[in-house]
Amino acid sequence: MKLVLAATGASGAIYLQRLLDQLDAAAHEIHLVFSAYAKQVIHEELGELLVPHNVHQHTDKTMNVPFVSGSARFDAMVIVPCSMGTLGRIAAGTSETTILRAADVFLKERRRLILVPRETPWNLIHARNVVTVLEAGASVLPASPGFYSNPQTIEELADTVVARILDQLGLPAPGAFRWAENAE
Repeated sequence: MKLVLAATGASGAIYLQRLLDQLDAAAHEIHLVFSAYAKQVIHEELGELLVPHNVHQHTDKTMNVPFVSGSARFDAMVIVPCSMGTLGRIAAGTSETTILRAADVFLKERRRLILVPRETPWNLIHARNVVTVLEAGASVLPASPGFYSNPQTIEELADTVVARILDQLGLPAPGAFRWAENAE
């Protein structure tokens, strides 16, 4: 699978880290893009993001990457965490950065685009922007962790959201994440 992962300046860097921990960078082609504020938030929340060596890293200020063109075949894009500002700019189709252009391409080419906002509460503008991106074909997966598995650590709690992302990608979640199979 060819994946684009993007991080914006919203709180929730743990979700990106746990997703990177679960994706097999040797089995998948993974590109990672950071918004202008993502690295700052990652530093504040995690200290350092541990990126597998096979993952291609990009800044948000280049259009010289394959996934910003519809002619390049990529399977999915996940923006985690996705700020409501980024979601709103995707809804408006502004395309002025690498992340925004890639999201626009994934929507126009009808490829899987998964947005993982963490912000709460939402105002009416947020809700309308969510409806707009849903109507355009994106999946919106709010970072709302589940408690079915009785998580004992922050990482286990974050993993409940990561399992949902992996499910949306059609990828199996490791055994420890299979909490949803037992939930009724």
